[in-house]
Amino acid sequence: MTVSFRAGARIKELMICPIYASLPSEQQAKIFEPTPKDARKVVIGTNIAETSLTIDGICYVIDTGFCKQKTYNPRSGIESLIVTPISQAQAAQRAGRAGRTQPGTCFRLYTKWSFAHELEENTIPEIQRTNMNSVVLMLKSLGIHDLLHFDFMDPPPAEMLIRALEQLYALGALNDRGELTKLGRRMAEFPCDPQLSKAIILGDKYGCVSECIIVGAMLNAGNAVYYRPKDRAVHADNARMNFARGGGGDHGALLRVYKQWADADMSTQWCFENYIQAKSMVRARDVRDQFAGLCERVELELSEASDVEALSKAICGGYFYNAAKLASSGEYKTVKQMKTVYVHPSSVMAHEEVMPKWVCYHELAFTSKEYMRNVLPIEPDWLCEIAPHYYQTSELKDSRKQKMPKGAGLSAGRGQNLPT
Repeated sequence: MTVSFRAGARIKELMICPIYASLPSEQQAKIFEPTPKDARKVVIGTNIAETSLTIDGICYVIDTGFCKQKTYNPRSGIESLIVTPISQAQAAQRAGRAGRTQPGTCFRLYTKWSFAHELEENTIPEIQRTNMNSVVLMLKSLGIHDLLHFDFMDPPPAEMLIRALEQLYALGALNDRGELTKLGRRMAEFPCDPQLSKAIILGDKYGCVSECIIVGAMLNAGNAVYYRPKDRAVHADNARMNFARGGGGDHGALLRVYKQWADADMSTQWCFENYIQAKSMVRARDVRDQFAGLCERVELELSEASDVEALSKAICGGYFYNAAKLASSGEYKTVKQMKTVYVHPSSVMAHEEVMPKWVCYHELAFTSKEYMRNVLPIEPDWLCEIAPHYYQTSELKDSRKQKMPKGAGLSAGRGQNLPT
């Protein structure tokens, strides 16, 4: 430290360039900009920088030996983002980022013995650690019924397949003999999660197919719709809360983002002013157009509803499996498994003065806690109406709304660092 301090201005300027998936594309492009004379460039990246990237001038790679990997637990239905050791194949890919345009060196922060004896040879295939609902529905639509004996290249655990069959049966896509129903055949036409395709089809019943495909397209963009720079976090949070006005939770907010963007002629400048990622909006538009074409194929009229309740009922109809209610302790518990879950701090519901008694969520993600992403307030009567085969009246008792202090059911509030 003393030597560096005395060196003073003689030390070359250091350019720090991060690279990760949710970073806006114009900021991602900075890693490819030429390095100024008498300066050094350091690229700090996630797995996105592991393959398919060649950055001129990179001559050193520092490999930590770890990565964040998504893993799905079929018993709890939770997708976890866990820090795990990389594989030997990943280590080789990381080393390959150096020396592409000039000689380079890879420094590994683990021993040669650990590389040879503790790291797996190859990464666990994604099919063995992901939700199988979409895969099972697709195979059923292709006429493949014996899934447990199907010749997968990398066979997924039997428990995941059985769990997927149970959920598809609950959605009405399969009958009690495991055969595809008429509803299931229509659901299989949509290249998305079966729960979302069920919500789109139910949009016809509630007269809001157009809103459902917009929300579905925005959900397909993942968690990369909003942009929250650290130096303007308060402004970004205020912009997000403006979209939340009008109800409908995160789904209603996403619908308003898309509609206002469309009204602004899909302007990139509008995205910049409202802290929205333009690249994600373009992708959502393309997915929305694809959904619209498929709606004609399954004979769904692109109807539009004027109230948020119709959209909420349709979304609840697809995601009724993911219902949670507010306990007296101020925490949310899933209806079926009574698992304690929390509203994700990035949700617009995280700043509500009065927390709804009942909610429906898009997915559960485990980082530091078990978080609900994309939360929608619902009424318990909707669950009885939409899924009487799945919910008993006794499970939905005590449905009276109660006021909770701001922050109940949360683990973090506005202004705090958001988990990944």
